[in-house]
Amino acid sequence: MRQAANRSMVRNPIRHRTRNRVRLRAHLRVHDRIRYPDRGSATVWAALAAATMCAVFAVVLALGQAVVARHRAGAAADLAALAAADRALLGPAAACREAVDVAAAQGAEVVRCAVSGETAEVAARVRAGPYGPEVRARAGPVSQGPVRPAPGPT
Repeated sequence: MRQAANRSMVRNPIRHRTRNRVRLRAHLRVHDRIRYPDRGSATVWAALAAATMCAVFAVVLALGQAVVARHRAGAAADLAALAAADRALLGPAAACREAVDVAAAQGAEVVRCAVSGETAEVAARVRAGPYGPEVRARAGPVSQGPVRPAPGPT
């Protein structure tokens, strides 16, 4: 009988190990939280870095779109001014009509067109997203100033 009582007193080694492991894991979790309070912060930092990079990329794209719109407006204004100067002898109305047609073919609108003699001044605007830059261009014959000899061999 004494042996039977001793057997019931003996702990099951497998169950005892499992309980100890569970207790140890719980203790380590609490201990790790105290010892390493910033655990898991790498995810937050990575998310913040990704969001910052996306914001910078969006700003760069917006600036690129503004620059492209500005260049398109400049090219349209230059071509419209050249077309208006070419038609300047037919009158200001015909010259400005030609400038409007050329600007429309470039995807721009003429904001202002002025013809004085053989010189035309045109302002064109291009809409590209939220941007609408307006660019002025002037075209006409070269003014007659003092004639300088062309450099060359003597």
